[in-house]
Amino acid sequence: MFYAISYDIPNDKRRLKIAKTLKDFGERVHLSVFEARLESDQLKRLKERINRIIKTEDDSVRIYPLCASCSEKIEIIGTGKVTQDPDVIVI
Repeated sequence: MFYAISYDIPNDKRRLKIAKTLKDFGERVHLSVFEARLESDQLKRLKERINRIIKTEDDSVRIYPLCASCSEKIEIIGTGKVTQDPDVIVI
């Protein structure tokens, strides 16, 4: 499934850790917004890693699932592109 993931984290150290974690799963499309195509097990791992980093009383990470028909309707005004499925080579 396709996800838009945003975060608002006031602490520099935790914010950097979250950004690095999200880079492991998706592509940055804005300063605090990532897009990712994740299977359910990947999403579970991502949430586990996020929960180990954030302080729930101070930080916010939002994960927005987008259905296939919704992700096809994403509009970009200005520069950028919608994150695509990674190339897969089966040998």
